[in-house]
Amino acid sequence: MNRKLIFLDVDGTLTSPGSNVPPESAMEAVRKAQANGHLVFLCTGRNPAMLAPVFALGFDGAVAGAGGYVFTNDEVLFDCPMKQEEFETGMRLLGEQGVFRTIEAKDATWGDEDLGDFLASQSEGNSELMRWRKALAEQLSIRPMSEYDGSPIYKIVIMCHEMAQLEPAKQALEKEYNFVIQDLAAHHCLNGELINRKYDKGRGVRLVAEHYGIPLEDTIGFGDSMNDLEMIETVGYAVCMANGSPALMEKSDLVCPAVEDDGLYKAFEQLGLL
Repeated sequence: MNRKLIFLDVDGTLTSPGSNVPPESAMEAVRKAQANGHLVFLCTGRNPAMLAPVFALGFDGAVAGAGGYVFTNDEVLFDCPMKQEEFETGMRLLGEQGVFRTIEAKDATWGDEDLGDFLASQSEGNSELMRWRKALAEQLSIRPMSEYDGSPIYKIVIMCHEMAQLEPAKQALEKEYNFVIQDLAAHHCLNGELINRKYDKGRGVRLVAEHYGIPLEDTIGFGDSMNDLEMIETVGYAVCMANGSPALMEKSDLVCPAVEDDGLYKAFEQLGLL
């Protein structure tokens, strides 16, 4: 078999949402695939700081921050924080509309102090909501916004109740930023993030493939939600978890069992990676 590049989303794919501990079967699959000469990258919206506990388990690199920071174990391939003026404009306009904001630098994350109360009022069922709630509850790297130290920011994550709250920021920034929003009507909540149009997970996949000289047809991507769409559309073979978005399943070549049902191991085995 040709050497493959394997890209794994984290929350809802490699781990249960909000967790830093993959099922042992998933890590066994990763180790066996690497032993067979394949490279396994994380491909996630998490910044390197939030990614660190998972990355330390032994991956070959990561497409982090939804593509804004791409690295191998020994080299940074792409580094694109927000422009300061755009960051300040977004924060001001979102704040004026009562949007709850979390900001991600490379090495730290800060959130509005009342974000925890907002999350606690929401119901279960969305991996992003669950990740942020657990991250706050367990104090995994998210610090109060009042402690923000001016570090370059790569992404603004937002939560609010109505799309109208986002309109001023969209009018000012939509040319440069993609407002990736999930409309969670059942949860009375909008959850999403501002992603620089200069990058996405799919372009991160291309950068890594070009770096190693591996054709895209020899890349495999695993995801669970629509924020994995660009990755799924870019890789040579796309896999969606059974716990994932029905819309993403339609775009994928294979639907494998859920993360909690040893889905990664079973898919790696089915694809001949072990």
